[in-house]
Amino acid sequence: MRGSGMNNMVENLTFTRFTRKNLWVNLALVLVYMAWALVMGPIRGDQLFLMGFYLLLFYGNKKTRKFIIGFSIFMVYWIVYDSMRILPNYEVSPVRIQEPYLLEKSLFGISLNGLIYTPNEYFNLVHTRFLDIVSGLFYLNWVPVPLAFGVYLYYKNKQLFTQYSLVFLLANLLGFVIYYIYPAAPPWYVDLYGFELHLGVQGNSAGLARFDELTGIPVFASLYNKNANVLAAIPSLHAAYPVIVLYYGIRNKLGWVNALFVLFMLGIWFAAVYSVHHYIIDVLLGAVVAVVTIGLFNLLMSWKWVGRLIDRFVGVI
Repeated sequence: MRGSGMNNMVENLTFTRFTRKNLWVNLALVLVYMAWALVMGPIRGDQLFLMGFYLLLFYGNKKTRKFIIGFSIFMVYWIVYDSMRILPNYEVSPVRIQEPYLLEKSLFGISLNGLIYTPNEYFNLVHTRFLDIVSGLFYLNWVPVPLAFGVYLYYKNKQLFTQYSLVFLLANLLGFVIYYIYPAAPPWYVDLYGFELHLGVQGNSAGLARFDELTGIPVFASLYNKNANVLAAIPSLHAAYPVIVLYYGIRNKLGWVNALFVLFMLGIWFAAVYSVHHYIIDVLLGAVVAVVTIGLFNLLMSWKWVGRLIDRFVGVI
């Protein structure tokens, strides 16, 4: 305990909160980000929170500075995702509405009373309160679990944390590229609007609205009203994240915890379809994006200069 206290004292003595360099760099970062936010429209509360949170941790102490620099990779993901508002994917490529629906029905259609339904349509007919609650709980954690696992890796294995964070970012970037190449409407869009294209449609909580009703808390309604990309169902990045978490859980030899990660993955996949947010084909392609990204990243890691860059970043955090 005494040694730990001495280490903290040494860290505090070597920590310089304000320097001319970090003040100018952070001022430039904030101004550039705020200017970029204005391009997207009026500055929102979540954008101000992001900058405030970054500055608070950067200037807090040595440990919080290292932490926020490490998690800057996740901040890049959020900024890129939010920036997709500037150029909607439907302005780049034609939106597919009927095509995914018919493919889903041909591959996974369910026969009921002489009619063929997609799994989403079937679950809309046979949903239960239990499954509404379970799917809602899984979907609530599609971001918290990957982030919490990232925090765990940060404190346990910074090398693996950096690899995990970069794979998370690259999987999202690959998914975003596909969004622009192949804009696709989610199942709930077909339920509400059929096969006609209506631009400017707000996000919709779809089957997750039942969770809001049962709990009396409009958590999903508030989340999906802010969705920056409504016509971007393929691939399902919700389905990709648990695959990445499981892979690095196995890499970190977490034992029985990995069984929970398998359950988390299957739960997210089921909830995505049950809640009418994704087709099964979306989920499968999301998993493929995760696997491809992991494979490509491991290939990059065989290049010495990539390993050296990652080692330098690990040294900073």
